[in-house]
Amino acid sequence: MQAQKPTVLVTGGAGYIGSHAVLSLQQAGYDVVILDNLVYGHRDLVESVLKVELVEGDTNDRALLDQLFASRSFVAVMHFAAYAYVGESVTQPDKYYRNNVIGTLTLLEAMVAAGIKTFVFSSTCATYGIPKTVPIPEDHPQDPINPYGATKLMVERILADFDRAYDFKSVCFRYFNAAGADPEGRLGEDHQPETHIIPLVLLTALGKQEAVSIFGTDYPTPDGTCIRDYIHVSDLADAHVLGLDYLLQGGESQRFNLGTGNGFSVREVIETARRVTGKTIPAIERDRRPGDPPALVGSAEKAKTLLGWNPKYSDLEAILTHAWNWHQKRHQS
Repeated sequence: MQAQKPTVLVTGGAGYIGSHAVLSLQQAGYDVVILDNLVYGHRDLVESVLKVELVEGDTNDRALLDQLFASRSFVAVMHFAAYAYVGESVTQPDKYYRNNVIGTLTLLEAMVAAGIKTFVFSSTCATYGIPKTVPIPEDHPQDPINPYGATKLMVERILADFDRAYDFKSVCFRYFNAAGADPEGRLGEDHQPETHIIPLVLLTALGKQEAVSIFGTDYPTPDGTCIRDYIHVSDLADAHVLGLDYLLQGGESQRFNLGTGNGFSVREVIETARRVTGKTIPAIERDRRPGDPPALVGSAEKAKTLLGWNPKYSDLEAILTHAWNWHQKRHQS
């Protein structure tokens, strides 16, 4: 008789990064249950691609969480459920504190009550604020410049306190710019509204919008545009499984950056996309956006050393090729 696979609850598993993590968990031999309120998640991808149980609900719903934890045996929770629009967090901070902080605290309380003490958290490089050194190491000061980054930092602090109080073990992954799509084309990025540069460039290539905007051309960078560290979403997903394995093998709570250590400018992204798609992709130069640091690049040496993480798709061309394949399939006119 085959031993039962360990089961992981993935919150936000119908979203962009969460759905790719579910795929990686399945490939690593875990069973998965998804909890998602479907505000941004996609039911169709859960049902047609992931084919796992989807519980439609919210992390703020304590009664639902208690019922969920009482009815199944989970070894861990992987937490992606968060609002993640930086600009919106500035204009609607209450929405972000309620969902990202109170929702997470409610989830953690329910976990402790159920005796589940293994947690993988989707954090962000936005907890660092304006970088003082590039590439950014994990011990860089954390001084977020927007409510989104503040909510994630608050959860990191809550997790550290829960470890001391309840022996609650967590891994926090601070992502840089998640990008790309499943190499086999099963999943990809589909936000409403879309704010990320790579999908916006590809939607322009598909003729879904007239031009892509370049916000700021006078930054202190080689070509004057912002530099970001683009990390393939499948590599991100694999790191989450490694982080989970590490905790289940008795590892202590840790914080890791997930980036490639390489930065690409907005102009480089557009030029590479023109090559990959064979389209002209018109670009319009606009003023800087407030709060955009000139360069954000992360050092992920700690994840490589401690978890044995080895990103497979760190070149921009692979990231854009996978994303382009997905966008053509998803947005056929």
